[in-house]
Amino acid sequence: MNIRDEAKVEVTAPEFDWRPAASLAALQDRAAGLKWLRDFFSDRGVLEVETPLLMSSTVTDPHIEGFSVPFSDHDRYLQTSPEYAMKRLLAAGSGSIFQICKAFRVGEVGRKHNPEFTILEWYREGFDHFDLMDEVELLVGGYLGRGDVTRISYAELFEEYFEVNPHSIDDVALTNLARSQLDTDFKDATRDTWLDLLMSGVIEPQLARRGLVFVYDFPASQAALSRLTVTAQGDSIGQRFELYVDGVELVNGYHELLDAEEQRRRFERDNEQRKQLSRPPRALDEKFLAALDSGIPACAGAALGVDRLLMLACKSKSIAEAVSFDWVRA
Repeated sequence: MNIRDEAKVEVTAPEFDWRPAASLAALQDRAAGLKWLRDFFSDRGVLEVETPLLMSSTVTDPHIEGFSVPFSDHDRYLQTSPEYAMKRLLAAGSGSIFQICKAFRVGEVGRKHNPEFTILEWYREGFDHFDLMDEVELLVGGYLGRGDVTRISYAELFEEYFEVNPHSIDDVALTNLARSQLDTDFKDATRDTWLDLLMSGVIEPQLARRGLVFVYDFPASQAALSRLTVTAQGDSIGQRFELYVDGVELVNGYHELLDAEEQRRRFERDNEQRKQLSRPPRALDEKFLAALDSGIPACAGAALGVDRLLMLACKSKSIAEAVSFDWVRA
């Protein structure tokens, strides 16, 4: 489980309840919202694409589990994100692209989570993560009718709330800080575990009163598929951002990594961490790595949780109210 996510609890519905979770008005709002999103990208000349839901590989991310589907030659996997396939299209010369599709992740059930969910993912050639934040602000702010936007770096947040630099604080001081702030403890917690707990347990609840908040330039250890750079203070950071709306994490964005060998090393580190967490290692997506090796254009990409966006737009308490049939009614 990704410790930055809310606790995921099973939700029950009356047995054999055939009715949809969402109202007719919510379904009409959803249809209008999907059209609005498509028009947004169409107006900007971004090509809509489709990629397979069933893929021969899945992600190595230690905190994400995909559904496997048995097949005659070997298992296929329901995609947790269309990212790898879309980057193969970029390598093939597609230009800027977007996709609205279903994605699937094991174990994520709750007020803001459904194992089957709708994702908007897009890639903009020639953009960095700051350019992409500009576009995300237009998209999300425009759709929600909101202009209360703040941008703050990950380091600035930790300076504001804890008066420390999260990139340079030593492990002992970080552990002591986390234990002083949180009613929890781990015997073998990693540096990222403590950073994530401070972020999710202390900072994120405060973001709920700050409107639309972009948090950018994360620790290098949390770079995921983003590029690394070094700040003027000498700190190594990942060029990525997250957008929170009223405390709800809505968008992840990256200045995309283009180096195939570095990507392979990150996948291998993921698998080492999976072993430490007693989770099975995953075969690397060699097709994706080959596409990276062939060269993809410099770009930035983002993933947006569509069900959460519609939940926020309708001021609903749960994404169950923004989808026709949620997990317990499907």
